[in-house]
Amino acid sequence: MSLDEQYTAIHNWIKARPISESSAILKAKADIVASFDTKTAIQVGSTLPSFTLPSATGAQISSASLLSKGPLLITFYRGSWCPFCNLALRSFQSILPKMQSNGVTFIAISPELPDTSLSTVEKQQLEFTVLSDVGNAFAEQLGILYRQPEELRGVFQGLGTDLRRRNGDDSFVVPVPLTMLVDGRGVVRNVHVEPDYFVRLDPEVTLGWIEEL
Repeated sequence: MSLDEQYTAIHNWIKARPISESSAILKAKADIVASFDTKTAIQVGSTLPSFTLPSATGAQISSASLLSKGPLLITFYRGSWCPFCNLALRSFQSILPKMQSNGVTFIAISPELPDTSLSTVEKQQLEFTVLSDVGNAFAEQLGILYRQPEELRGVFQGLGTDLRRRNGDDSFVVPVPLTMLVDGRGVVRNVHVEPDYFVRLDPEVTLGWIEEL
């Protein structure tokens, strides 16, 4: 099954849920697509704000230490409760050797607590660094935050998803999916931000970015 077919399968699963549930999810998605302005997100040519974030194992990882090794490919995901995000993470895992052979470090960031991120790494068998932007402070600097509508709280509860436990707060705020390539000087060279979280960047596109860099 191709990547697009897998995304379509998830979409169809959502549409097949009880109408009260599927309609709330689809409406929330339509609302963010209509309201989010991608111009508010970090742009090509910007300097990456410095950060220090905990990894899934609790180690403090700084942007300075990462950039000292060379270019960075960074992706933000909403959380391991999001099936689209899990598929995207596995897709990036599949091209990890190619990124590493080109001297690029790949990291994924979400607002989930380190313990939750560790579970994600183990379940998805990820071999790259996953960082926790608890409270979304770094994502806010990048201009990619979105507050989910209150109507979704009941849907999340019905699906057994407790964001308070996963994220350590009850803000109901998540990052809009973003992937960017940052060169060794910390300058953003490519950015893809997509408020329609049903649609994700094909990781193969990022290999083209890396080749151009």
